[in-house]
Amino acid sequence: MIYVCVPVHNEARTAGLVLWKVRQVFTAFPREYQLLVLDDASTDDTREVLASYAKVLPMTIVTHRERRGYAKSLEELLRLALQRTDRPKRDCAITLHADFIHSPESMADMVKHLESGADLVVAELVEQRGHVSRALGLARSWAPRLLRVAGLRDTVSGFLALRLIVLRQALRRDTTPFLQTEGWCASAELVARLAPHARRLDTVPVAARYDLVQHPSRVRPWRQLL
Repeated sequence: MIYVCVPVHNEARTAGLVLWKVRQVFTAFPREYQLLVLDDASTDDTREVLASYAKVLPMTIVTHRERRGYAKSLEELLRLALQRTDRPKRDCAITLHADFIHSPESMADMVKHLESGADLVVAELVEQRGHVSRALGLARSWAPRLLRVAGLRDTVSGFLALRLIVLRQALRRDTTPFLQTEGWCASAELVARLAPHARRLDTVPVAARYDLVQHPSRVRPWRQLL
């Protein structure tokens, strides 16, 4: 089973497109999958959009009545995937943004790496389209220096695939909450906490489509770091 974890906050314009693209990926690349989507107190039409797609997709929706942030939302989805699996060595989770910054098409390649023996697969930025905020540029520049992971240049993409056994081992070792930072830093923290438990870490090249993002950048380099 592949658990696709998608935290969402005010993504009514793009969330449905991302979810449908996931369906297309696993239609062309047949694998058993479930979408785990968390609506983090959205104030736009996200709730209605998700409800309509839940009728036609293998999808579970978790809802926060009050905003808890990206890190808590992501951790809750990962813990839900771990709770549902009965084969953690075989089953995996994929973390995916709902703003279409990354194409879900890369998931097929990521799963192939897992099936060939990798325990953790990180999508690394090799191309970017559209305007990149100065804040995000700073985050991408500083993250590898603050949280070093051998063999990895991009720790903040937030787009990765992992065997659930790796998550289970990391959770046993680390304290609660698992992710203690927020935003871009939480993405880097997740990779840094998982990597020591992965026997093999692979990367796949991806393009970042900032031209498709429908909201201003939510990256706050110093606030999220501190």
